[in-house]
Amino acid sequence: MQPNQLKDFLNERYYKYNTKAFIENDPICIPHLFSKKQDIEIAAFLISTIAWGNRKSIINNGNKLMQWMDFEPYQFILNHTKNDLKPFKTFVHRTFNGADCLFFIEALKNIYTKHNGLENAFALHDPLSFNTNELKQRITNFRTLFLQPKHLARSDKHISNPIKKSSAKRLCMFLRWMVRTDNCGVDFGIWKTISSSVLCLPLDVHTGNVSRQLKLLTRTQNDWQAVEEITSVLKTLDAADPIKYDFALFGIGVNKE
Repeated sequence: MQPNQLKDFLNERYYKYNTKAFIENDPICIPHLFSKKQDIEIAAFLISTIAWGNRKSIINNGNKLMQWMDFEPYQFILNHTKNDLKPFKTFVHRTFNGADCLFFIEALKNIYTKHNGLENAFALHDPLSFNTNELKQRITNFRTLFLQPKHLARSDKHISNPIKKSSAKRLCMFLRWMVRTDNCGVDFGIWKTISSSVLCLPLDVHTGNVSRQLKLLTRTQNDWQAVEEITSVLKTLDAADPIKYDFALFGIGVNKE
């Protein structure tokens, strides 16, 4: 496939899959329950954290978390009592358990009370560092802040670390939700301190396999090096909004086109 044909093909699939019909069966349906910025970003962060495995199970567990928070996640994070936390002790999604869940609640409270919220926590410490590693730096800075409260070492693995070559798929997906904006109504675009141009592809089995089949990616491992490789290629197709092609690559893969 020639470069122009490939771009047309991916643009076609982007418009095919980036529609409101996408929301219902995707974890992004959980933050779409809300209209307040803080509620959206907290719900999105929690659901993206557990977004691996069966999508129906992810959504069911996300709804459970929101129900236990009385569908007011921001108020719950700030004002919960010890008694309010009891249901969360029993939470399990894959390897994310009750202890992890309780820590995430306390860590989010720390982020909102001491670091001015999730958006600010992803701000660069060095505003002059605008390079290909900008998102990597944002994620590692956020990880340091998030892990400040006392916690079990087992919870560290649920905040990906690109410095250790993790693809950070779930954090890249969360950032796509918060940053990207278009007229399709799937992504929220409520964060204005990060440009869509610096986002990185949420690389998973589906997007990785399709990227290799289309000869967009040569690296065989789904690690941070592969994320940077595929993202740099997507930037040649759309420098301002390269991660819009996540819809195309994921849609092609999950629908077995």
